[in-house]
Amino acid sequence: MDTITMSSKEVKRINILERLKQKEIKQKKAAVLLNISIRQVRRLLIRYRKDGAMGIVSQKRGRVSGNHTDDNILHLAIQTITEKYWDFSVTLAHEKLIEHHAFPYGRETLRKAMITHGIWIPTRAPIPVIHTLRERRPCVGELVQIDGSPHLWFELRGPYCTLLVYIDDATGTLLWLQFVKSESTNAYFSATKHYLLHQGKPITFYSDKHGVFRVNTTKGNSAAVEDSNGLTQFGRAMQELEIETIFANSPEAKGRVEKVNQTLQDRLVKELRLRGINTIEEGNTYLPEYMEAFNKRFAVVPKSSTNMHRPLTVQDNLDTIFVQKHTRVLSKQLTISYEQNIYQIETDHPTYAMRHAPVTVCETPTGVVTIQYKKEQLSYQIITKQPKASIVDSKHINAAVDQASQRIWAKPGNAHPWKQPYLYW
Repeated sequence: MDTITMSSKEVKRINILERLKQKEIKQKKAAVLLNISIRQVRRLLIRYRKDGAMGIVSQKRGRVSGNHTDDNILHLAIQTITEKYWDFSVTLAHEKLIEHHAFPYGRETLRKAMITHGIWIPTRAPIPVIHTLRERRPCVGELVQIDGSPHLWFELRGPYCTLLVYIDDATGTLLWLQFVKSESTNAYFSATKHYLLHQGKPITFYSDKHGVFRVNTTKGNSAAVEDSNGLTQFGRAMQELEIETIFANSPEAKGRVEKVNQTLQDRLVKELRLRGINTIEEGNTYLPEYMEAFNKRFAVVPKSSTNMHRPLTVQDNLDTIFVQKHTRVLSKQLTISYEQNIYQIETDHPTYAMRHAPVTVCETPTGVVTIQYKKEQLSYQIITKQPKASIVDSKHINAAVDQASQRIWAKPGNAHPWKQPYLYW
């Protein structure tokens, strides 16, 4: 005798369908008792008359679900993640499996499999802090957020460095990325120059209150400050280019660039690892390709189709704008002090006319120094002073220590006492 396995719901249906078959109740009454439609009652009654109790059993029982996943494919995916994507998030691992391994299932299926195998540990979402929502600007180039993100971008394969990020507020598009040793004035000069050559001049740069962008001391005696008007060197350059700079009071105020920094610290680090990129130079070569793929995936459509970037004009000579400019006053002997050196001016002008005259000292990012008097370049000779201890902030301490190490462990020249022959008495 065969055994029929039925649920309690199906057993209840047999009793009611039997009464319906014996015409003790109407179809409408049976539909109410079974909580189904009259049409479904008719179907069940036909099957019950034909097959008896066996006709009431669900016909899906014992059949493979259409959403059934192949255990072999999941096992291969987990093995691939363990070997290549062991520290990827679920979303990023799912993207890589689809892109490079033809993974056929959805992200949630992969997430459950990763949890089952202990690769992914689900965490409780933190309590969100509610901030006032600021709508995106309508036009591209109207507001560009800039920031530096120091991080182990090459993990332990390369140097600790900083990524300078330029992101458009209207679209979330990465406009420029550049790896630099530290977040300094010359680093921002180099990155901004590349950005302007590729995109044009935006209306506004939106940054934090880092000393590169804003004078944060009452004396304004930082090396990044331009002496004549209290602006930083970066602020003076933006003023010459007619680009306004505004500053955020908190990291949340420039949340879009802060959020993209977190995304890049996750995704970009792993892309660099997969491609075997270990140096700043190799990273900067790859960044344009990464920006294109990132923008294609994450950029949004702006409210307005107008691009507010302005083209560079003939007057916008970036080579003369992106230099550090400092004002000095000549002494009676026509000397000035700059960066622990004394510069003696050599000129055909009458010396009495130039005494106590203001001059402009210009230093390029490569360290070339020129001195200008009434827009005319002066010749000079350098008298070296005794070096003094320099003041370095926390963001530049790593670069300063690296430079000091290179000076200490530099190979001695032929004139060094170590290279001289011994004298025997």
